[in-house]
Amino acid sequence: MGSMSITLYHNPRCSKSRAALALLRAAGIEPLLIDYLRDPPSVPALAQLGVCLDLPPRALLRTGEAEYGALALDNPDSTDAMILEAIHRHPRLLERPIAVRDDGRAVIGRPPERVLELLADA
Repeated sequence: MGSMSITLYHNPRCSKSRAALALLRAAGIEPLLIDYLRDPPSVPALAQLGVCLDLPPRALLRTGEAEYGALALDNPDSTDAMILEAIHRHPRLLERPIAVRDDGRAVIGRPPERVLELLADA
């Protein structure tokens, strides 16, 4: 357990993201923080996130962001590749927070308590 590491795709201005970080720290985990708005994940990294989460790219989208409508991402014809490229170019579209364990398991921290699922051995 002590050697486990967790990466948190973090937006410091998001209350849910801050809550997830606080929960991990309270559990004795200091996650590697990726400020994805400053350092947007590459398209392959985003695709891998989807694999870890076992979710399609569309499930990584924040549908309430202005870019979602502006880029017409609600169009069912938007391909996975188009969605991943849009998230890379407009990282505010990425659902947050996302916690990834070093064994490849990942969760979206909504509610933030979900990040604690990664601390249990599966």
